[in-house]
Amino acid sequence: MPTAALYASCLLASYLLGAIPFAFLLAQVKGIDIRAVGSGNIGATNAFRCVSKPLGILCFFCDVAKGFAPAFFFPMLVRQFAALPNEDPLKVLCAAGAIAGHNWPVYLRFKGGKGVATSAGALLGISWLPVTIGIAAWVLVFLLSRYVSVASLLAAAVVAACAWILPTAPDALLIPIAFTLLAILAIWRHKSNIRRLVNGAEHRFESVTKKRKDN
Repeated sequence: MPTAALYASCLLASYLLGAIPFAFLLAQVKGIDIRAVGSGNIGATNAFRCVSKPLGILCFFCDVAKGFAPAFFFPMLVRQFAALPNEDPLKVLCAAGAIAGHNWPVYLRFKGGKGVATSAGALLGISWLPVTIGIAAWVLVFLLSRYVSVASLLAAAVVAACAWILPTAPDALLIPIAFTLLAILAIWRHKSNIRRLVNGAEHRFESVTKKRKDN
């Protein structure tokens, strides 16, 4: 198969895998349409808040996995059929496909999530160190603020900054540029959260268990 066809196949497969709406599907098992509760978002945070804590955690890891698998494994598969002098372009292409799938899933009429967990998984499959630092920043900011959106926004910025500061390939600007563009996309997807933060209307994190106790 020609190299261009392999790349196109990987992009399509990454998109279709990333588009699997795990939170929507798992919430349906519980008889809940996640689009009709909480924020209406089909991500792990809304599942954690409005369905159950275990289901939210499961959704998070599923969303991470569907980002990680294409970026990490698809280039390995392509190597079996074509020479890849540099895997980074294909890794970035697969990562972008998976994130686009989550954000604009064909299965749900292109209305998806914000892509934080899927982006973390995809970027982890490309370069683990910046993402690990970004995850640490997310945890720290979340514990201090209890705002998932604030933690996600700052973590995106930290990952992009680390991609420029930390060494990757000796001659490559592709990874830092790609990480920066994906961070900008993640921030843009949080524009409604940013508006609520500015207006003082953003809600702190609260699980469904706590809500039930309060009620």
